[in-house]
Amino acid sequence: MDIVSACLIGCNCKWNGENNKREDPRFEGCIPVCPEMFGGMGIPRGPSEIREGKIITKDGKDVTEGYREGAKEATEFALACGAKRAFLKERSPSCGVNQIYDGSFCGKIIPGEGVFAKMLRENGIEVIGVE
Repeated sequence: MDIVSACLIGCNCKWNGENNKREDPRFEGCIPVCPEMFGGMGIPRGPSEIREGKIITKDGKDVTEGYREGAKEATEFALACGAKRAFLKERSPSCGVNQIYDGSFCGKIIPGEGVFAKMLRENGIEVIGVE
């Protein structure tokens, strides 16, 4: 069983209430997961980026705990489902596998990993970034 970022299969769970739908045969049969929803972040929510190890909204609010709690709950769910792989949305502060935004809210992308991607990897689940 595999999981996929819910926004990638068309669930309107992005920060702005939209999605990042991609047509990809690898998603067939995957269980959709949104760690922000597991963390009670709500929709819509302020755009957030990782800055100096914390997850901060564009207006300066520290939302690190909500993201970490969501990542923890979503990881436990993935493990309970027997997930072996996770297809995750790149650049997200939760799901970024190889890239994240730099925390300046200027669209600058840097190498990095989101909190959910990291937790999954640390728990033996293969993480695959999707553009």
